[in-house]
Amino acid sequence: MEQEKRQSQFIYVLRPIPRLLKEENWTEQEEKIIDKHFAYLQNLLAEGKLILAGKTCGLDEKTFGVVIIEADSIEEAYQMMNNDPGVSDGIMTAELFTYNVAIMRQSNS
Repeated sequence: MEQEKRQSQFIYVLRPIPRLLKEENWTEQEEKIIDKHFAYLQNLLAEGKLILAGKTCGLDEKTFGVVIIEADSIEEAYQMMNNDPGVSDGIMTAELFTYNVAIMRQSNS
């Protein structure tokens, strides 16, 4: 019986570019990029690659988001991060780390 290859986990941390730390600087263009970013994450979820995604509340210099993914390699994880529209369209910076979920609450559904 062939064993399934276990994918590695990674987390990328997203931060808005400094100009977007002020709500009045957001335009329709940035809102459209956020829509593409959200759709991209939903697609990763449908593909079984996304574990979790979310962001801190508010909008200031401490604001950040996290995306926890599974990938076959760090190269694939970098590709997923760099293909995120928030990153590729230049409204967020991103940093990738290897990661291991240690404890996770089970879904109630």
